[in-house]
Amino acid sequence: MDNEKIITESQATDDRGLSVHVAPLDAVPKTRWERSWPTIACGAGLFSDGYLNSVIGSVNTMLKTIYKDEYAKSDAQSNVSSIAFAGTVLGQLVFGYLSDHWSRRHSLLISTFILIIFAALGAGSYGAGGSIQGLFAALTAYRFLLGIGIGGEYPAGSVACAEATGELKRGHRNRWFICFTNLSIDVGFVVASFVPMILMLIFTEHHMRAAWRVALGLGVIPPLSLLYLRFKLQEPEEYNRNKMNHYPYWLILKFYWWRLVVVSLIWFIYDFSAYSFSIYSSSWLAFLLPADAPLWKTFGWNTVINLFYVPGAVAGAFLSDWIGPKRCLILGVTLQGIIGFIMTGIYKHLDQPSQVGGFVVIYGIFLALGEVGPGDNIGLVASKTSATSVRGMYYGIAAACGKIGAFVGNYIFPDIIKAAGDDVIKQGQYPFYVSSALCIFSGLIALFCLPEIGQDTITDEDERFRAYLVQNGYDVSTLGTKKYREETKAATSG
Repeated sequence: MDNEKIITESQATDDRGLSVHVAPLDAVPKTRWERSWPTIACGAGLFSDGYLNSVIGSVNTMLKTIYKDEYAKSDAQSNVSSIAFAGTVLGQLVFGYLSDHWSRRHSLLISTFILIIFAALGAGSYGAGGSIQGLFAALTAYRFLLGIGIGGEYPAGSVACAEATGELKRGHRNRWFICFTNLSIDVGFVVASFVPMILMLIFTEHHMRAAWRVALGLGVIPPLSLLYLRFKLQEPEEYNRNKMNHYPYWLILKFYWWRLVVVSLIWFIYDFSAYSFSIYSSSWLAFLLPADAPLWKTFGWNTVINLFYVPGAVAGAFLSDWIGPKRCLILGVTLQGIIGFIMTGIYKHLDQPSQVGGFVVIYGIFLALGEVGPGDNIGLVASKTSATSVRGMYYGIAAACGKIGAFVGNYIFPDIIKAAGDDVIKQGQYPFYVSSALCIFSGLIALFCLPEIGQDTITDEDERFRAYLVQNGYDVSTLGTKKYREETKAATSG
């Protein structure tokens, strides 16, 4: 069968508006590599999100050591670590709109260039006349603009990745999506803590000004390595078939508002804890380790902690295919909440240098279970609970709510710790109390409010949304890119 003339049964119509019986996406004649590489190219850019967002925690620690009160007692400390989240929110919303209305491929290319440019500029931040405050201001500005590029990876890259998995073998689709989205982020977390450790061993604590710049500058490599594949990308077939050319926003809102609220709330809660913990974990370890411990050792233990993300993400990827994303999310987040409450109960026994290994193991299990649950599955849920024609905006809004959660967490967590007063044990317990309670809450939301999600949910959701549009008088023959509609017309007329 001619590859260009294969169209889905539910979405193809001839010039009289009649349905045409044709093959599904996974019947398109392609090699395994041809089916797989678009998934890799679209999703793997989220490694940059994990690296660039997490490495700033170690950079923050270096800047506090270098500039002391000049940095620690200024707004720069919170702005540098958090401002990228604000840019990410803007990028998610803007690129969510562009990826639906304009192009998945072109939106992804633009976000890639933004990442390359502002990762490089961030590493070279410099204040006018050598001003220290000017350096902090430049770094803050570049981090914000970098965040816009990171934000573009979500609705343009992840959504295209989800649509590309529709051409893969049933029973394997969820794990592929997770491996090149959330697992990529988690590997970025690991590398973001390992690289500063190596740099501290190379440069020593006498040359941290070079170390923090190199740590940020290495963030250029991941997007640069994907540039060739992204130039080769074509629009996902699912997008070609379902792109809207005019949007009935009120109809869309009535159909999806409740799902969007539920998914956004779960994502907000997850990122509130996950990103805040990852940014502050190196600071906690500095408290647990001896006062004279070298900085590389703090970063080394932070690497060990972040390594726990990876097995959690891998286990969740397979569980998501075996038991479904909804059940996997509920299982992971509920167990995470239970471990968190246990950790608060025994924290006084862990808060001492001799027990740093025990702290890392239990805390690592806590983080791993978060990846089994919402870490792996919330993006999958967001990408599969909406129709292709609005998926970019839907996903972008949900992901933006997640990053708002991370942004809020970065400001709230210090206040949560301060609420404990001078009690060092309670300073460690309070964040886990809050996070664990939120874990149980999000598990209940998922149990009662999320729909079941199967291997073919993207196709099924397109059919459901299409039927809704027909019921409300929308002309579904206008769906699809111009090229696809021309090919469909030629195929049906023949």
